[in-house]
Parts: sequence; structure tokens; C-alpha cells
Amino acid sequence: MAKRTVRRTDIVNVAVKRLVELIVEGASILDLCVEGDKLIEEGTAAVYNKSVKGVKVSKGLAFPTSMLVNNCVAHFSPLSSDPLLAQRLAKVDVVKLHLGAHIDGFAAIAAETIVVAMRLVRVGNKNWQVTEAVSKVAAAWDCKPVEGMLSCLQTQNVIDGKKSIILYPGKGQKRDFETVTFAEGEVYGIDVLVSSGEDGKARLEESRTMIYQRDHMVSYQLKMKTSRAVFSEVQKKAGPFPFNVCVLDDEKRARMGLQAAVQHSLVKPYEVVYTPPNTFVAAFHFTSALLPGGPSLLTHPPVWYNPELVRTEKELRRVVAAH
Repeated sequence: MAKRTVRRTDIVNVAVKRLVELIVEGASILDLCVEGDKLIEEGTAAVYNKSVKGVKVSKGLAFPTSMLVNNCVAHFSPLSSDPLLAQRLAKVDVVKLHLGAHIDGFAAIAAETIVVAMRLVRVGNKNWQVTEAVSKVAAAWDCKPVEGMLSCLQTQNVIDGKKSIILYPGKGQKRDFETVTFAEGEVYGIDVLVSSGEDGKARLEESRTMIYQRDHMVSYQLKMKTSRAVFSEVQKKAGPFPFNVCVLDDEKRARMGLQAAVQHSLVKPYEVVYTPPNTFVAAFHFTSALLPGGPSLLTHPPVWYNPELVRTEKELRRVVAAH
């Protein structure tokens, strides 16, 4: 188990480090996403190539590489048919990357990392303690966590388990959201998304959905031949993990087939999410295991972070006022 954990997290960390080097002015968002998926596929292809007791070990992408620019919050991984195909990064853009790898169904997912939340994800603590801490830190810098975003328990072949943490509950969510206690042996993917907007509100763009995921808890016999064929291809290529439509053989046919699968809850869409124009979103994601000796960080802290180079507007105002 330990060897498997090291291998998949190393693959993710190497991919993140390489992509950070490629995020420069003029870089193509599509090319960056393609390169991220390629790095994960190549990394996982190099390990566990022999069958174990006659069973081939599953491995590959646990989450398609996504590039989220400025006020884009989540799930943007462009297709070759996308109208924003030609979009390239500008000097003033704020960019988040999000990707993941799995070996034998055990996932390691990363975006960027915030350590303050990790200290609270420990055995015996409750999910609301993390919610409150993130809100207080964001408020100290005149920011808001993005409303309704979840961090979830991860188990084999599952990255969105029933135990979860909500960053910034919307109206009615805090009342209805389940209180959970963290337990030894659990693994969590902590997803921290912070907006420069005043209220943390975000909107969905369902018409631009590119990423989907099979729901292994739902079964239904699809009636259309095309839908059955597409769903079979999804099961073969992605298994229980999120996938980009571009991995399927025919995008137009895939979208037609996925409609019925979504309608009957066999597959769930990951809608592209944005905060209002002229706001910016920072994303931090780490995978943490709750071990007997305390929480263990499986994916690395931000590879780009340097306190001498990173300043908030609030901090800059203080420096100016002091002089």
C-alpha cells in the first residue's frame, strides 16, 4: 500500500511541477491540458505492468487536467471543438491547474495547496472546523470562499465519498449539511477555492460541460444503441473516475449518447463554474491521509510559492501606507 501511494503521488507532483513551468504568457490552454493528461498517462503506464494474481492493475487519470483562468472556478478542460480553443494565457491572468492520477483505484489529486486547512483535517475533528477556519482566513484578506464547493472522502475507486466538507454554505446548506467526524485511516481531497468577489457566488455553465463521471451506485439499461455504446466506452476508458469527452472516439456521438446516461443518472456532469467578471479565484487542492501519527500530506505544497514574490492587494496597501 505504501509503495502504491508513493508512486501515484510522485506522478502527480512531477506533472504539477512540469505544468507550472509551462504556464507562461502565450501558452495554449488546450495544449497545457493535453500535456497534463499525457504526463499522467505516461507516468502511470510505467508502473505495475504485471498482472497481480491474474488481474491487471487499473491505472491512469483520476481527474482530467483542467486549466482555470481568472474567474473560472472549476471543470474547464477544453475540447478541440470548443470556441475558446484559441485562448492563450495573458500576462495578467491568474491560472489554476487541477489534475489527478490513480493506481488500482486509489487516487491522488492536486491543484495547489493551503496548509492551514490540513492541520484541522485530523482524527476527531469535525468538518465545520475546516469550514470556519477557511472563512476566517479568507475574510482577513477581504476574500470569500466560493459558495457550495465540496471537499470529499476518498476510497478505492471513489473520489467523492459521502463524508464531505463544504467551504462556504449557501442559503439553507448549513442547516441541511451533515456534520461528520474525521476518522483514522481516511483519505480526503481538500479543495479550497477563494474568490476576490464580495459574496463568493458562482454560476454554472451547463452548456459547456466537458467533464463527466460515471455513478457506480446507479444501474439502468439504456434503450438507445448509441447510448449503450457510449456508456460502454466510458466504462472501459475511464472506469469510476471523471473523464473529458475528448477521450471518447467521436465527440458528436459521445455527446448524444451521454444525454441519456445523464438523464438516468448513470453519468453526472461537472459543469464549468465561474464567479462574476472582474473577479479572480485561487484554487488549492491537496490529498491528505489521516494516519495514527497525524495527518500526512500526499500531494506537495505549491511548487511556485515564494513569500517574497506573492503579495495580496491588502498587504500592498499596508506597505504603501507605512511609507
